[in-house]
Amino acid sequence: MPNASANFDQTILPHLEAAYNLARWLIGNERDAEDVTQEACMRAFKFFSGFRGGDARAWLLTIVRRTAWTWLRSNRRHEEAVEFDEELHGGEDHSANPEASLMRAGDVEVVRQAIAALPAVFREALVLRELEGCSYKEIADIAGVPVGTVMSRLTRARRQLQTALSIQPQSGGPS
Repeated sequence: MPNASANFDQTILPHLEAAYNLARWLIGNERDAEDVTQEACMRAFKFFSGFRGGDARAWLLTIVRRTAWTWLRSNRRHEEAVEFDEELHGGEDHSANPEASLMRAGDVEVVRQAIAALPAVFREALVLRELEGCSYKEIADIAGVPVGTVMSRLTRARRQLQTALSIQPQSGGPS
């Protein structure tokens, strides 16, 4: 089995950082994300013989996603709910750019907190798209949802992020 192990190492291990990054954003803390990533890698190794080529990163991220959601269901039932809030999901200001909001925010920690506050399904889509550079199709494959759902989740995530960042107090000015 050394050949299978070497092939696994060459195919999957280059994507460990992306796997951990997704787990960390979904789970919310480093220690549990490490456990989830380790569990996902063990699952990937166990089922590697069933991997028929293609996008190894997407295959691994799918396993990480499933492992993370299983962990969340067992440990944090509230993470599964995605509440609809008219103020956050409403279609009020389409002209503002979320990227510009991020740049105006200027504070990396504020941005991290705003992303972490998103519902998990929105956070997942945003992390896969903006931090991991996945295409809509790749995200749809990883999440097991239609591309339209990915687009909707990204729109809502960006809108919530924009709202959260626009209500942050500006530093350096009078109170």
